[in-house]
Amino acid sequence: MLFKREKYLKKIRPFYHADDIIKVITGVRRCGKSSLMEMIADEIKQNGVTEDNIIYLDLDKRENRKIKTPDQLEALIESKMKNQGLNYLFIDEVQNVTGFEEVINGFRSDGGFSIFITGSNSYLLSGELVTKLTGRYLEFELFTLSFEEYEQIKQFYGKPIDPNLNVELNRYILEGGFPRTVQIDDLAAKRTYVTGVINEIFEKDIRRRVKIKDKAAFDVVRNFVINNFGTTTSIKGLTESLEKSGIRITRATVTKYITALVEAKILYECNRFDMKSKKALAGEKKYYLADLSFYFAQNTDNRINFGPVLENIVYIYSRSLDYLVSVGRIGKLECDFILRNTENDYSYVQVAYTIMQSEETENREYKPLESINDNYVKYVATTDYTLQKRNGIKHINLMEFIKSELKF
Repeated sequence: MLFKREKYLKKIRPFYHADDIIKVITGVRRCGKSSLMEMIADEIKQNGVTEDNIIYLDLDKRENRKIKTPDQLEALIESKMKNQGLNYLFIDEVQNVTGFEEVINGFRSDGGFSIFITGSNSYLLSGELVTKLTGRYLEFELFTLSFEEYEQIKQFYGKPIDPNLNVELNRYILEGGFPRTVQIDDLAAKRTYVTGVINEIFEKDIRRRVKIKDKAAFDVVRNFVINNFGTTTSIKGLTESLEKSGIRITRATVTKYITALVEAKILYECNRFDMKSKKALAGEKKYYLADLSFYFAQNTDNRINFGPVLENIVYIYSRSLDYLVSVGRIGKLECDFILRNTENDYSYVQVAYTIMQSEETENREYKPLESINDNYVKYVATTDYTLQKRNGIKHINLMEFIKSELKF
């Protein structure tokens, strides 16, 4: 049985039967893309489409390992065609075929095919697919489990759930949000699984496409950025930090390695935005993890630095709602997140573990929001259950907010 990722299915449902738009499902490896596509196929069958009108190809399966060229892919699809009328074509890990774009474009142009494809990296939406299919495809990005999905899938599989949300939050942080790990009970085994995912991403999504001459140097850069997620980073500063630790590496190489990590969806890049000049701050970015388990799988220390961890949770949750996300600077102050939704409305979010320890802590979180001179909604998100009221700014309990699937 598959746990239904309803928040994503409802985005794709309006396009189930559209034969003029290719549905592209992207996301980091093992986040659940294949399962989501199976759910779509099941829903289509439940709505009366016959099995003969559904063509489902998993290019990672052993039986399809020799399908590497456009001609081989086209021949495989044609061999599966049984009925006239609208056919539903599902291709999992389509980037395994070099030059797949011309085949997909051909079936789309012919009509009579509602096409769904998945891929585990940003290369899928580069090059030929973009140039040939601009305006003819939609990307649906899938993320690992957010906190509310983590609670839901544990209930689905009959796993124990602590009534104390803070306990569950700590478990979620340490275990991460890969769907498969929920079915693994031992924490060490969960981390072994995540380490395997990291290695798989390197072999399949990085090494094959990026020339990594020095694997040791690449690992140092990868681990450095993962260990410093949520902090303001520049290529210049990162290169200097590595040099101080004895790693001699050029800025160009560091840039190439980080770009590879972003395109493989291990990292997400979040730009900083100056709210006075209304311009992006060149060279200054924050990097967030596709899943927090990437950090804990690489480190033996289980202590949680709640500042960047809670920011990471808010960042991924906001992206799963299709928000555009940036970090705001207001003079010398910083707003953790500026969010823009699909209706082009903004919201501002400050994130902290608690603001109840001191007046100084409370002022530090409220002051940036109080400095913003517009009427868009502003939030202070914490793990506190006693909520403050101040200048119309909404103080929310982050776990309750996400668990209720509310929108910023």
